Amino acid sequence: MPNSSSVSEFLVLAFADTRELQLLHFGLFLGIYLAALLGNGLILTAVACDHRLHTPMDFFLLNLALLDLGCISTTLPKAMANALWDTRVISYQECAAQVFFFLFFISAEYYTLTVMSYDHYAAICKPLHYGSLVGSRACAQMAAAAWGSGFLHAVLHTATTFSLPLCQGNAVDQFFCEISQILKLSCSDTYLREVGTHVFSVSLVFGCFLFIVLSYVQILRAVLRMPSEQGRHKAFSTCLPHLAMVSLYLSAAVFAYLKHPSISSPSLDLVVSFLYSVVPPAVNPLIYSMRNQELKDALVKLMTRCV
Repeated sequence: MPNSSSVSEFLVLAFADTRELQLLHFGLFLGIYLAALLGNGLILTAVACDHRLHTPMDFFLLNLALLDLGCISTTLPKAMANALWDTRVISYQECAAQVFFFLFFISAEYYTLTVMSYDHYAAICKPLHYGSLVGSRACAQMAAAAWGSGFLHAVLHTATTFSLPLCQGNAVDQFFCEISQILKLSCSDTYLREVGTHVFSVSLVFGCFLFIVLSYVQILRAVLRMPSEQGRHKAFSTCLPHLAMVSLYLSAAVFAYLKHPSISSPSLDLVVSFLYSVVPPAVNPLIYSMRNQELKDALVKLMTRCV
Protein backbone atom coordinates (compact mmCIF):
# COMPACT_ATOMS: atom_id res chain seq x y z
CA MET A 1 0.00 0.00 0.00
CA PRO A 2 1.26 3.48 -0.78
CA ASN A 3 1.86 5.68 2.20
CA SER A 4 2.14 9.42 2.73
CA SER A 5 5.65 9.50 1.28
CA SER A 6 4.26 8.41 -2.10
CA VAL A 7 1.70 11.22 -2.16
CA SER A 8 3.48 14.15 -3.76
CA GLU A 9 0.39 16.19 -4.60
CA PHE A 10 -3.32 16.48 -3.89
CA LEU A 11 -6.27 17.30 -6.12
CA VAL A 12 -8.61 19.89 -4.59
CA LEU A 13 -12.25 20.30 -5.56
CA ALA A 14 -12.98 22.65 -8.45
CA PHE A 15 -15.78 25.21 -8.22
CA ALA A 16 -16.81 24.59 -11.84
CA ASP A 17 -16.22 22.19 -14.70
CA THR A 18 -16.56 24.48 -17.72
CA ARG A 19 -13.88 26.98 -18.71
CA GLU A 20 -16.31 29.89 -18.79
CA LEU A 21 -17.47 29.28 -15.22
CA GLN A 22 -13.88 28.83 -14.06
CA LEU A 23 -12.97 32.26 -15.41
CA LEU A 24 -16.13 33.69 -13.86
CA HIS A 25 -15.14 32.27 -10.49
CA PHE A 26 -11.63 33.65 -10.92
CA GLY A 27 -13.05 37.14 -11.48
CA LEU A 28 -15.36 36.78 -8.46
CA PHE A 29 -12.54 35.54 -6.21
CA LEU A 30 -10.25 38.31 -7.42
CA GLY A 31 -12.86 40.95 -6.58
CA ILE A 32 -13.41 39.49 -3.10
CA TYR A 33 -9.68 39.22 -2.46
CA LEU A 34 -8.98 42.78 -3.56
CA ALA A 35 -11.87 44.03 -1.40
CA ALA A 36 -10.42 42.18 1.61
CA LEU A 37 -6.94 43.56 0.93
CA LEU A 38 -8.27 47.09 0.54
CA GLY A 39 -10.60 47.02 3.55
CA ASN A 40 -8.17 45.43 5.98
CA GLY A 41 -5.26 47.44 4.58
CA LEU A 42 -7.13 50.69 5.16
CA ILE A 43 -7.92 49.67 8.74
CA LEU A 44 -4.26 48.82 9.39
CA THR A 45 -3.13 52.15 7.96
CA ALA A 46 -5.78 54.18 9.76
CA VAL A 47 -5.11 52.60 13.17
CA ALA A 48 -1.35 52.92 12.75
CA CYS A 49 -1.40 56.55 11.57
CA ASP A 50 -4.27 58.18 13.48
CA HIS A 51 -3.43 58.87 17.14
CA ARG A 52 -7.15 58.94 18.02
CA LEU A 53 -7.27 55.24 17.22
CA HIS A 54 -4.47 54.26 19.57
CA THR A 55 -6.91 52.61 22.00
CA PRO A 56 -7.07 48.99 23.21
CA MET A 57 -10.14 48.27 21.08
CA ASP A 58 -8.44 49.61 17.95
CA PHE A 59 -5.26 47.71 18.82
CA PHE A 60 -7.21 44.46 18.82
CA LEU A 61 -8.96 45.55 15.62
CA LEU A 62 -5.52 45.99 14.03
CA ASN A 63 -4.63 42.44 15.08
CA LEU A 64 -7.92 41.22 13.66
CA ALA A 65 -7.22 42.90 10.32
CA LEU A 66 -3.79 41.24 10.15
CA LEU A 67 -5.33 37.84 10.88
CA ASP A 68 -8.06 38.38 8.29
CA LEU A 69 -5.45 39.18 5.66
CA GLY A 70 -3.48 36.07 6.57
CA CYS A 71 -6.56 33.85 6.60
CA ILE A 72 -7.90 34.85 3.19
CA SER A 73 -4.41 34.89 1.65
CA THR A 74 -3.91 31.27 2.70
CA THR A 75 -6.81 29.86 0.67
CA LEU A 76 -8.06 32.24 -2.01
CA PRO A 77 -4.91 32.93 -4.12
CA LYS A 78 -4.39 29.20 -4.72
CA ALA A 79 -8.07 28.77 -5.61
CA MET A 80 -7.78 31.70 -8.04
CA ALA A 81 -4.64 30.21 -9.62
CA ASN A 82 -6.34 26.84 -10.05
CA ALA A 83 -9.39 28.45 -11.67
CA LEU A 84 -7.25 30.59 -13.97
CA TRP A 85 -4.93 27.78 -15.11
CA ASP A 86 -7.63 25.09 -15.15
CA THR A 87 -5.92 22.80 -12.65
CA ARG A 88 -6.74 21.14 -9.33
CA VAL A 89 -3.22 20.30 -8.23
CA ILE A 90 -1.66 21.38 -4.96
CA SER A 91 1.67 19.91 -3.83
CA TYR A 92 2.06 17.96 -0.59
CA GLN A 93 4.20 20.74 0.91
CA GLU A 94 1.73 23.44 -0.17
CA CYS A 95 -1.13 21.45 1.31
CA ALA A 96 0.63 21.03 4.67
CA ALA A 97 1.51 24.74 4.72
CA GLN A 98 -2.07 25.66 3.84
CA VAL A 99 -3.46 23.52 6.66
CA PHE A 100 -1.03 25.00 9.17
CA PHE A 101 -1.46 28.67 8.24
CA PHE A 102 -5.24 28.45 7.88
CA LEU A 103 -5.58 26.87 11.32
CA PHE A 104 -3.11 29.35 12.76
CA PHE A 105 -4.88 32.46 11.46
CA ILE A 106 -8.44 31.31 12.02
CA SER A 107 -7.71 30.03 15.55
CA ALA A 108 -5.83 33.18 16.51
CA GLU A 109 -8.72 35.24 15.11
CA TYR A 110 -11.23 33.43 17.28
CA TYR A 111 -9.04 33.88 20.36
CA THR A 112 -8.67 37.58 19.49
CA LEU A 113 -12.46 37.90 19.27
CA THR A 114 -12.62 36.31 22.73
CA VAL A 115 -10.10 38.83 24.08
CA MET A 116 -12.11 41.66 22.51
CA SER A 117 -15.17 40.58 24.49
CA TYR A 118 -13.11 41.08 27.65
CA ASP A 119 -12.07 44.51 26.41
CA HIS A 120 -15.73 45.46 25.90
CA TYR A 121 -16.61 44.06 29.34
CA ALA A 122 -13.89 46.12 31.02
CA ALA A 123 -14.83 49.28 29.12
CA ILE A 124 -18.55 49.07 29.94
CA CYS A 125 -18.71 47.25 33.28
CA LYS A 126 -15.46 48.52 34.87
CA PRO A 127 -14.93 51.97 33.33
CA LEU A 128 -13.09 53.36 36.35
CA HIS A 129 -10.57 50.51 36.27
CA TYR A 130 -10.36 50.20 32.49
CA GLY A 131 -6.89 51.75 32.23
CA SER A 132 -5.43 49.28 34.70
CA LEU A 133 -7.31 46.23 33.39
CA VAL A 134 -6.59 46.84 29.70
CA GLY A 135 -3.37 48.85 29.66
CA SER A 136 -0.77 48.71 26.92
CA ARG A 137 1.13 45.86 28.60
CA ALA A 138 -2.04 43.85 29.18
CA CYS A 139 -3.08 44.38 25.55
CA ALA A 140 0.27 43.14 24.29
CA GLN A 141 0.11 40.09 26.56
CA MET A 142 -3.45 39.21 25.50
CA ALA A 143 -2.63 39.64 21.81
CA ALA A 144 0.50 37.50 22.22
CA ALA A 145 -1.57 34.85 24.00
CA ALA A 146 -4.10 34.80 21.13
CA TRP A 147 -1.41 34.50 18.46
CA GLY A 148 0.58 31.96 20.49
CA SER A 149 -2.48 29.80 21.17
CA GLY A 150 -3.34 29.84 17.48
CA PHE A 151 0.21 28.77 16.63
CA LEU A 152 0.18 25.86 19.10
CA HIS A 153 -3.27 24.79 17.92
CA ALA A 154 -2.08 24.77 14.30
CA VAL A 155 1.14 22.88 15.08
CA LEU A 156 -0.72 20.19 17.02
CA HIS A 157 -3.36 19.54 14.36
CA THR A 158 -1.02 19.79 11.37
CA ALA A 159 1.56 17.43 12.88
CA THR A 160 -1.14 14.95 13.90
CA THR A 161 -2.78 14.97 10.47
CA PHE A 162 0.30 14.70 8.29
CA SER A 163 1.89 11.97 10.41
CA LEU A 164 -0.77 9.57 9.11
CA PRO A 165 -0.09 7.24 6.15
CA LEU A 166 -2.28 8.08 3.15
CA CYS A 167 -3.47 5.40 0.74
CA GLN A 168 -7.04 6.34 -0.20
CA GLY A 169 -6.06 8.39 -3.22
CA ASN A 170 -5.18 12.07 -3.27
CA ALA A 171 -8.51 13.79 -4.07
CA VAL A 172 -9.55 16.34 -1.43
CA ASP A 173 -13.27 17.15 -1.55
CA GLN A 174 -12.72 20.80 -0.73
CA PHE A 175 -11.35 23.86 -2.53
CA PHE A 176 -8.44 24.01 -0.08
CA CYS A 177 -6.65 21.48 2.11
CA GLU A 178 -8.87 20.80 5.09
CA ILE A 179 -8.01 18.40 7.89
CA SER A 180 -11.30 16.50 7.86
CA GLN A 181 -10.89 15.79 4.14
CA ILE A 182 -7.26 14.69 4.46
CA LEU A 183 -8.17 12.28 7.27
CA LYS A 184 -10.50 10.51 4.83
CA LEU A 185 -7.43 9.58 2.76
CA SER A 186 -5.66 7.82 5.62
CA CYS A 187 -4.86 4.11 5.52
CA SER A 188 -5.17 3.66 9.27
CA ASP A 189 -8.25 3.82 11.43
CA THR A 190 -8.52 7.52 12.16
CA TYR A 191 -11.75 7.39 14.14
CA LEU A 192 -10.19 7.83 17.58
CA ARG A 193 -7.74 10.42 16.32
CA GLU A 194 -10.50 12.33 14.51
CA VAL A 195 -12.74 12.22 17.57
CA GLY A 196 -9.87 13.36 19.78
CA THR A 197 -9.05 16.22 17.43
CA HIS A 198 -12.68 17.33 17.27
CA VAL A 199 -13.15 17.06 21.04
CA PHE A 200 -10.05 19.16 21.64
CA SER A 201 -11.13 21.81 19.13
CA VAL A 202 -14.75 21.88 20.23
CA SER A 203 -13.68 22.20 23.89
CA LEU A 204 -11.56 25.25 23.07
CA VAL A 205 -14.27 26.78 20.90
CA PHE A 206 -16.94 26.15 23.52
CA GLY A 207 -14.75 27.52 26.31
CA CYS A 208 -14.14 30.74 24.38
CA PHE A 209 -17.82 30.91 23.41
CA LEU A 210 -18.86 30.52 27.05
CA PHE A 211 -16.47 33.32 28.03
CA ILE A 212 -17.95 35.58 25.33
CA VAL A 213 -21.51 34.81 26.44
CA LEU A 214 -20.74 35.46 30.12
CA SER A 215 -19.01 38.72 29.20
CA TYR A 216 -22.03 39.91 27.26
CA VAL A 217 -24.44 38.90 29.99
CA GLN A 218 -22.53 41.24 32.30
CA ILE A 219 -22.38 43.92 29.59
CA LEU A 220 -26.13 43.71 28.98
CA ARG A 221 -26.86 44.04 32.68
CA ALA A 222 -24.59 47.09 32.90
CA VAL A 223 -26.10 48.71 29.80
CA LEU A 224 -29.66 48.26 31.05
CA ARG A 225 -28.71 50.04 34.28
CA MET A 226 -27.36 53.08 32.42
CA PRO A 227 -29.57 56.15 33.01
CA SER A 228 -28.55 57.85 29.77
CA GLU A 229 -30.04 56.72 26.47
CA GLN A 230 -26.99 58.15 24.70
CA GLY A 231 -24.73 56.00 26.87
CA ARG A 232 -26.74 52.89 26.08
CA HIS A 233 -26.62 53.67 22.36
CA LYS A 234 -22.85 54.14 22.46
CA ALA A 235 -22.38 50.86 24.35
CA PHE A 236 -24.52 48.95 21.86
CA SER A 237 -22.70 50.56 18.95
CA THR A 238 -19.40 49.37 20.42
CA CYS A 239 -20.60 45.79 20.91
CA LEU A 240 -22.71 45.15 17.81
CA PRO A 241 -19.82 44.82 15.30
CA HIS A 242 -18.08 42.35 17.59
CA LEU A 243 -21.25 40.31 18.06
CA ALA A 244 -21.87 40.31 14.31
CA MET A 245 -18.37 39.03 13.62
CA VAL A 246 -18.57 36.30 16.27
CA SER A 247 -21.98 35.19 14.97
CA LEU A 248 -20.81 35.12 11.34
CA TYR A 249 -17.67 33.20 12.21
CA LEU A 250 -19.25 30.66 14.54
CA SER A 251 -22.47 29.95 12.63
CA ALA A 252 -20.66 28.87 9.45
CA ALA A 253 -17.86 27.00 11.27
CA VAL A 254 -20.23 25.12 13.60
CA PHE A 255 -22.47 24.13 10.70
CA ALA A 256 -19.45 22.97 8.69
CA TYR A 257 -18.06 20.68 11.39
CA LEU A 258 -21.11 19.64 13.42
CA LYS A 259 -23.76 19.10 10.74
CA HIS A 260 -25.28 15.64 10.40
CA PRO A 261 -23.63 13.42 7.75
CA SER A 262 -27.02 12.87 6.09
CA ILE A 263 -27.14 16.50 4.91
CA SER A 264 -23.52 16.57 3.81
CA SER A 265 -22.59 16.86 0.12
CA PRO A 266 -19.50 18.13 -1.74
CA SER A 267 -21.41 21.16 -3.08
CA LEU A 268 -22.81 22.10 0.34
CA ASP A 269 -19.43 21.59 2.03
CA LEU A 270 -17.84 23.80 -0.62
CA VAL A 271 -20.30 26.65 -0.04
CA VAL A 272 -20.12 26.42 3.77
CA SER A 273 -16.32 26.37 3.82
CA PHE A 274 -16.31 29.41 1.54
CA LEU A 275 -18.62 31.19 3.98
CA TYR A 276 -16.39 30.70 7.02
CA SER A 277 -12.97 30.97 5.34
CA VAL A 278 -13.46 33.76 2.78
CA VAL A 279 -16.52 35.85 3.60
CA PRO A 280 -15.61 37.00 7.17
CA PRO A 281 -12.20 38.49 6.23
CA ALA A 282 -13.86 40.38 3.38
CA VAL A 283 -16.82 41.79 5.31
CA ASN A 284 -15.24 42.39 8.73
CA PRO A 285 -13.79 45.81 7.73
CA LEU A 286 -17.22 46.89 6.50
CA ILE A 287 -18.93 45.72 9.70
CA TYR A 288 -16.53 47.60 11.95
CA SER A 289 -16.27 50.79 9.90
CA MET A 290 -20.07 51.13 9.74
CA ARG A 291 -20.48 51.24 13.55
CA ASN A 292 -17.24 52.94 14.62
CA GLN A 293 -17.54 56.65 13.90
CA GLU A 294 -13.92 57.47 14.77
CA LEU A 295 -12.69 54.70 12.49
CA LYS A 296 -15.05 55.84 9.76
CA ASP A 297 -13.76 59.41 10.05
CA ALA A 298 -10.15 58.18 9.95
CA LEU A 299 -10.84 56.09 6.85
CA VAL A 300 -12.52 59.00 5.09
CA LYS A 301 -9.60 61.23 5.98
CA LEU A 302 -7.14 58.63 4.75
CA MET A 303 -8.92 58.12 1.43
CA THR A 304 -9.19 61.89 0.95
CA ARG A 305 -5.43 62.19 1.31
CA CYS A 306 -4.89 59.41 -1.23
CA VAL A 307 -7.17 61.10 -3.76
